[in-house]
Amino acid sequence: MYKILLIDDNQAVLNFLRILLLQKGIYEITTLQDSSKAYRLLDEQSFDVLLLDMDMPEVSGLDILKYIKQQGIAVKTIVLTGVEDIDLAISAMKLGTFDYMLKPVDDNKLLEQLEAITQSTKTPSECMEFQKDTGRYSEAFSGIITQDEKMIKIFNFVEKYAETDNSILIWGESGSGKELIARAIHQISRRRDNKFIAVNAGVFAQELFSSEFFGYEKGAFTGAAKDKAGFIEEANGGTLFLDEIGELPLSVQVKLLRVLQEEEFYRLGSTKNIKTDVRIIAATNKNLFEEIKNGTFRKDLFFRLNINSVNLPPLRERPGDIELLANQFLSKFNKKYDKHILKISDTVLNCLKKYPFPGNVRELMNIINSAIIVESSQELRKNSLPNYFLENNSLAEEIDESVMPLSLEETEKAQIVKVLKFTGNNKTRAAVILGISRVNLIAKIKKYCLEERVSV
Repeated sequence: MYKILLIDDNQAVLNFLRILLLQKGIYEITTLQDSSKAYRLLDEQSFDVLLLDMDMPEVSGLDILKYIKQQGIAVKTIVLTGVEDIDLAISAMKLGTFDYMLKPVDDNKLLEQLEAITQSTKTPSECMEFQKDTGRYSEAFSGIITQDEKMIKIFNFVEKYAETDNSILIWGESGSGKELIARAIHQISRRRDNKFIAVNAGVFAQELFSSEFFGYEKGAFTGAAKDKAGFIEEANGGTLFLDEIGELPLSVQVKLLRVLQEEEFYRLGSTKNIKTDVRIIAATNKNLFEEIKNGTFRKDLFFRLNINSVNLPPLRERPGDIELLANQFLSKFNKKYDKHILKISDTVLNCLKKYPFPGNVRELMNIINSAIIVESSQELRKNSLPNYFLENNSLAEEIDESVMPLSLEETEKAQIVKVLKFTGNNKTRAAVILGISRVNLIAKIKKYCLEERVSV
């Protein structure tokens, strides 16, 4: 389940979006009409996506975006606004917004963007800070939990690459830790005291790319009320990380190539060239060799970016890290939910180790998160794991010998009770977590005579 927070001062908009998203059956929705409570809510709970109105009393959408960036909160944001304001759009993008949509929102476009976010390479697991003994390699890698020899060898190569000013291309699946590697490179490099700016290169429409990356002069276009520095100018002396580089349209690739070749650029509306000293680190989960063959990625740009190359293995190729990460997440979510689960059962660990994890570390994190919510004992057991995971795991039928097996009905009843307790008897939210319709849930409540526990 993906957790979505909706913040808008218009209750009608909140109601509409909530119904639209709940129908998909894969989102857990939280709504907030009073934006003054946004900071506390974002501090206390974690969300995968934030749908954010811009024009609100008390605390504006821009204020919330600034707070998210300052606090390093790992959430993808889609801005929703009723005002077509290019200056506001650029400000939102610079603060890390994934997309910018005008109201009334196009339902299909919103759902497409949400699907893109859930498959995005920039995941919460990549932004999470971990602690680990780093005696075998630089402290800059302390944000990556691993004991895998392949990863440690990669760290050794990366340390050497970091000491140069060469462009670096990082290859890896969604959730494999590409941004963490980029940040480590910056921390090791001579540029460490200057800015590290991370940008999802694939989210910018062609018409916004120039103003976002190169900045503009006052009066360059309608709405350009003052001079603005772009990402490249802001990163001068530091590092610019371009995630999803394979998504850039060809016309945009030409402009980026010029920066790499000439080390200069022009702001929109200006004829004065600006020299720049910025290191470019790019990342992709695409096969750029195939993109070059298909004519969708420039060969000359590829060779400019790929002076040094880093290939990150997916989690399924790091089986020794699965237990390490799972226990890290157990500790994290024990604290978050004030739980006291002491260990993960051997059966659960065996299931995790045999699963291919198409979503990599983020998927593992979500599985542990979900299981901890419903687990009532001091051991994380198989019957607390998400249904989708058990259905797609070859060890789903393995018997946990430490627990007396329950009948199918007893298991279903116990799971419903746990989820209802967790949601405060909110049946709509419980149905979403359980992966069934609200009508089906109410029928099961009646079937198992749970009406006395909950209000139908």
